[in-house]
Amino acid sequence: MFGKNQKKQQSGKTMASSSAITNMWVLLGLGLAGILLMTRKLKKVIKEDFGAFVVRLHLLPPPPPAPPKAPHPLSGLTFAVSDIFDIDGYVTGFGNPEWEKKHEPASRTAPVVSTAVEGGATCVGKTVVDEMAYSINGDNKHFGEPTNPIAPTRISGGSSSGAAVAVAANLVDFSLGSDAIGGVRVPAAFCGILGFRPSYGALSNMGTIPVSPSLDTVGWFAKDPSMLRRVGHVLLQLSYADTRSPRSIVIADDCFQLLKIPVNRVVQVVIKSTEKLFGKQVLKHTNLDDYLGSKVPSLKQFNEKSKNGEVKTSSLGSLANAMLLLQRHEFKYNHGEWINSTKSVLDSSITRQLQELGEATDAKVDNCQLVWNETRSALHNLLKEDGILVIPTVADLPPKVGAKDAILEEYQRRAFSLLSIATMSGCCQVSIPLGLHDKCPVSVSFVARHGADRFLLDTVQTMYPSLQEQADIAVKSGSSNSVLSQEESAEIAKEKGNNSFKDKQWQKAIGFYTEAIKLNGKNATYYSNRAAAYLELGSYHQAEDDCTAAISLDKKNVKSYLRRGTAREMLAFYKEAMEDFGYALVLEPTNKRASQAADRLRKLFP
Repeated sequence: MFGKNQKKQQSGKTMASSSAITNMWVLLGLGLAGILLMTRKLKKVIKEDFGAFVVRLHLLPPPPPAPPKAPHPLSGLTFAVSDIFDIDGYVTGFGNPEWEKKHEPASRTAPVVSTAVEGGATCVGKTVVDEMAYSINGDNKHFGEPTNPIAPTRISGGSSSGAAVAVAANLVDFSLGSDAIGGVRVPAAFCGILGFRPSYGALSNMGTIPVSPSLDTVGWFAKDPSMLRRVGHVLLQLSYADTRSPRSIVIADDCFQLLKIPVNRVVQVVIKSTEKLFGKQVLKHTNLDDYLGSKVPSLKQFNEKSKNGEVKTSSLGSLANAMLLLQRHEFKYNHGEWINSTKSVLDSSITRQLQELGEATDAKVDNCQLVWNETRSALHNLLKEDGILVIPTVADLPPKVGAKDAILEEYQRRAFSLLSIATMSGCCQVSIPLGLHDKCPVSVSFVARHGADRFLLDTVQTMYPSLQEQADIAVKSGSSNSVLSQEESAEIAKEKGNNSFKDKQWQKAIGFYTEAIKLNGKNATYYSNRAAAYLELGSYHQAEDDCTAAISLDKKNVKSYLRRGTAREMLAFYKEAMEDFGYALVLEPTNKRASQAADRLRKLFP
């Protein structure tokens, strides 16, 4: 747990010229007429810096080394930091003017900021955070709401709102923020940029004001994967290593059912990109809620129950409950005394949530730690060394500026179920932009096991061009306005069936294969796979019928001949079984299974 860090402010000079701002708007695809229209709609003037900065400064890097030595890795880059990082000589405002008044300037710079500067980058300012870095909305009643450069009528997301906006508006090359319950991932998603939350503990939190020390993680924003990776290698002090390709890319199908936009707008982009780069065999599907429910028994302590005692919370909902309890408990522990002593008037949502919290028992807080440990173990077992979990970053498009509290609370509820996955396991996560839907940014998140930060950065670097290509195709083809094609839905059902089959859940597998057949009855594989599940259950007549259907669709389907031969042998149709095994050998002469079955029957019935 960190002490109350003190930081920040002496005013600097605004560095962006009006011509640079004009060029930036051109890059963002907005003309002057569009700006005027948007500002009228918002009923506010869009500032030159989009309201991103609270103070400008110049923290210069050391002189570059003399040739032939290589330049500093971040040489020539500019960056900004959220106003929770200490910079020597500046008070850290923590998004609250009262806090700023009551605290002295910092006597040293946060190590992670120093690392970036020593790496060659110039720090040009501190950026707006939600009040006391508490919320994920990107709003601050004291400093205003930074304007989302990609969707000005929508919120930018928080808590590191200004840092994300500064990158999205091309004001800096990268920026640093803090993420406890989504402070980097949410604004990255809403502003259409990359946001990386590293493994918990991978970067030092020294010199930052704690929100929830058990969850706080320094993260960073960038607009392209090369920059994201370049910054990551410096901050994480990674040495050179060969790039590893993912062995499994696991799509959490149930998580994508939370999306408030067409599922295929995101899922099919990932699927097609993965198939193009690594092949179909890498793709897997899972129901993450069921998986965590079976692997994280301590989640039961955080279930919500109805009046009749029935559980009404999903596993992911319970995971979010544990995350929020821990965040609010630690926030209150760290800052409750200061809030009470100064009688600071906070945002009403903060006050209400702290009042609702009451006094969390030690046992309840200990259970949060147990959930954290079990969730990390569960995800490690799911992903192994080279696996990627694919989930939505958030379920909703960015809510509109000025949205009612009820709308914001509902979007947060869905978001926390997704954000808690990495937060409550310490895994690393990156939010990746996938273009626009209804003029709002769309994103997807990749999650890797704790400690696999380099692997995740490399995977993003490898997949990003293909993901953008597929996202562009999806937009141009108008698929974002349509539902999944029956063929695509059938393939998803088949993959679910395959996963159930591997888990020896034969009846469940049959259900998924049946769903696939209903969606696309002209695919021989679906019938053949269902036949395999029927064989495991001893339903030989059904297996024979499915294989016959598969063979009628594909005369060269070796597996169908083998499976029908097995079914007929079990039904005592030995002659027909021998014929099936014989057909299989004609199609695939080296097939050992067909050869052994045929030999066995010949010996029994010469």
